[in-house]
Formats: sequence, C-alpha cells, structure tokens
Amino acid sequence: MKNLLLIALLCIGTYADAQLTLNNVTLAAKLKTDKSELVLNGGGIRKKAFFKVYVAGLYTTAKSNNADALVNGDQEMAVRLQITSSVVSSSNLSESIREGFTKATKGNTAAIQSRIDAFINTFSKEEVKEGDIFTLVYIPGEGVKAFKNGKFQSTTTGMDFKKALFGIWLGADPVDADLKKGLLGS
Repeated sequence: MKNLLLIALLCIGTYADAQLTLNNVTLAAKLKTDKSELVLNGGGIRKKAFFKVYVAGLYTTAKSNNADALVNGDQEMAVRLQITSSVVSSSNLSESIREGFTKATKGNTAAIQSRIDAFINTFSKEEVKEGDIFTLVYIPGEGVKAFKNGKFQSTTTGMDFKKALFGIWLGADPVDADLKKGLLGS
C-alpha cells in the first residue's frame, strides 16, 4: 500500500512539473536551446482591453520566483510568446514592444535605442498572425536570439538589452502584473 501511495505521489509531482495549458496553448515543460535545456518557470496570458493577445512562458535554468534575480542575472533564459488573437498585427505588436521597453527602462532607452529598433524590426519583417510563436532566448556572452515559428530571426547583444527586454514582463512596473505573477509561478 505504501508503495502505491509513493508511486501516486511521484506521478503527481512529475505531472506538476509537466507542461502548462493556458487559453488552448500548451507550454512544454522544457525548452531545448543550442546551449542547454531550460525548464518552464511559469506562464500566463497577456491581456489588453478585452483581448487575450498572447500566451507567454518563461523558461529558466532553475525555477525561481525572484523577478529581480531573473532580470539582472547573467544566466540563460527564454520567453516564448504565442499570439492568440487575430487583432494582433505586426504594427501593433511592434508598438507594444516599444512601449514595453520604455516602461521597463523608465524612459531611459537612449543607450539601447538602436538595438531596440533593430529588435523590433524582427516583428515587422513579415505580418504577425494568430498562432505565430516567438521565442526569445538570452545566452550569456552572445545576447538575445529571436526566433519566429522556429526560424532564427536576429541576435541582439548586451546585458543592458537583456535586462530591459525581460523587464518588460518581470520588472518593477511590468506590462501586465497578472502575467508577471504567472511567469514567476505564483
């Protein structure tokens, strides 16, 4: 009987570390990168007005609920965004990202503005549509690698850029407080 209980608890524990489904989007429990395998830290839904615009998943080397440590740390991490609304377009997503950088840096974007502009170009190369998946992977010493639907788009260098980017979702004044809680597994 004890063995059956132990097996049941192990299965529940394994399932708790498994994938997460939000708004009909399944976030895998792990994300394989060129350098390592990251674990799903948490996930959430980005809401704007009445729309659920995307589902985000945060992947880290080890689970953490410390937003400051994640934003400021020089460890590999990734965010995966899946567009879930047809109201999202390349232009309004680009504008939202620009606003996110301004908010995350408290308006101090001058030092990274050219990199922000180049990064945002990643989202306007071709039209964004419902179902598109963007994966943004920070690799220490290399920068943030952006992928759209699994296809490499660009690399943006600099720890200052990484901090601003992840600050959009995890900073002191995030774009969506509920999304931040979800990404932190809260």
